[in-house]
Amino acid sequence: MTSQIYRVDKFIVPETAQQEFLAKVRTTHALLRSLPGCTQELVLEQTSGPGSYNYVTVLGWSDLASIEAAKIEVQKLHAKTDFHPQVMFNRLGIQADLGNYQAIDIST
Repeated sequence: MTSQIYRVDKFIVPETAQQEFLAKVRTTHALLRSLPGCTQELVLEQTSGPGSYNYVTVLGWSDLASIEAAKIEVQKLHAKTDFHPQVMFNRLGIQADLGNYQAIDIST
């Protein structure tokens, strides 16, 4: 049995870049949440604490194959809209830490 996989992306977004960043998140997440295998979606903004990441997105996926299929669909969307995330990140000074996570059982 495969466990759910979580895509967790953390961002440091300067205040002047937040509006443009969130517009792209909205567009991308509208696609992602419609795809097969997407089980959960959260977009979080830090409201307190010493951490430097002020935005975190979490997407739950039923399996790794669903994530891989989603990557292809996102690439198609970006190509269609001529959007290049790394170019935007560089231009706006956004830093990202992206990765897949799996829940662990700490009850034993």
